[in-house]
Amino acid sequence: MLLASAAASSGEGMRPPVTSKERMLTAIARGKPDRLPVTTHHVMPYFLEKYLDGMPTQRFLDEFGFDAITWTVPHRPDADRGEYYDPLQSEPGFLESRRVATDTWRVFGEPLPDGGRKVTRYRFVTPDGELSMVLEDARYTAWVVEPLIKEKRDIDLIARYATAPRCDVDAVNRAAEEFGDRGLVRGHICCFDVFGQPGCWQDAACLVGPQNLIMAACDDPAWVHQLLRILQRRKLTFIESLRGARYDILELGGGDGSASVISPRMFDEFVAPYDSVLIEAAHRAGQRIVYHLCGRIMPMCESAARMKPDAIETFTPAGMGGDTDLARAKRLVGDKVCMIGGFDQFHFFTGCDEAATRAEVRRCFREAGEDGGYILCPSDHFFDADLSLIRAFTDEAARCAYRPC
Repeated sequence: MLLASAAASSGEGMRPPVTSKERMLTAIARGKPDRLPVTTHHVMPYFLEKYLDGMPTQRFLDEFGFDAITWTVPHRPDADRGEYYDPLQSEPGFLESRRVATDTWRVFGEPLPDGGRKVTRYRFVTPDGELSMVLEDARYTAWVVEPLIKEKRDIDLIARYATAPRCDVDAVNRAAEEFGDRGLVRGHICCFDVFGQPGCWQDAACLVGPQNLIMAACDDPAWVHQLLRILQRRKLTFIESLRGARYDILELGGGDGSASVISPRMFDEFVAPYDSVLIEAAHRAGQRIVYHLCGRIMPMCESAARMKPDAIETFTPAGMGGDTDLARAKRLVGDKVCMIGGFDQFHFFTGCDEAATRAEVRRCFREAGEDGGYILCPSDHFFDADLSLIRAFTDEAARCAYRPC
């Protein structure tokens, strides 16, 4: 007995503590870790500057008890194809990558006068003409004012001249080595230059405009399929370069594929056939995929799972404009994918007491997490929050323990 007690007190023979990386990878594999993993999708610079004097992201995650994530999205040019880093690009901002240019695909940014907000016109110059788009930036987020594709023939310039970035595997692996077991190394499938989303349809929605793209899908579906194939080829070039990159998971998809924007029939015709090919290619390259659908998800839930991603996010609740029934979603797809998200950050990171936040954590755990395969996470970004409620969120998640088998 004395020997046993001495061994226990010294830690001999005891399993080392579970790391955040192990905890989240176990959940992604639909298993049960030691306790409920708790993380966040991104930490927005606006939030850090407004509430924490610009605290670095990793310090925030550590100090507030999150299972950490780090994002890295390094691209590299292929010199043999005449590619180089765009010398006209300013320092890449939040989640941006260095653009890849050629002598036949150049991007020029021109500030436009506006009463307060940053507005920029981007010109994409090719030997056969140029395209342009306008972005507006309100500091906490940016959006397209004028889409890039205005005429159907515009996609011919993209097909002929747009560059397709490749992953800088060495840079990813350096980031992974430095981050160690602190948490997940995340990235995303390449988006279109300047502004886009990882999924094929979602990228097209940024370039054409969601309403215009929906109308085109009804009136000229062949043209939409042609555009999706062009964007898919670009993304496949990136995915095929991922072999050996030590990502833990990469994001695909985007909100314009949710039921807040399109119908389930349109998802099955214009989204799933293209993104399922990307998921299969990513798996061949040794990578995991999380499919991102912010907005209403329930009508697409099973279709998204049939594409065979490793995880689905964000499971936005009704209180934030979504439609997620977590318990039903768990019954529908919980045996096929890890579920990430489900937490209402609008109502439980502000305007309530700690008890309400803790109760919401327990609800999420009860409905989606008790059998494992679930990572608690705000349903996408948050810009404003009561710091005490964030602490209650992570602390209560840490109390949601799994019993040893």
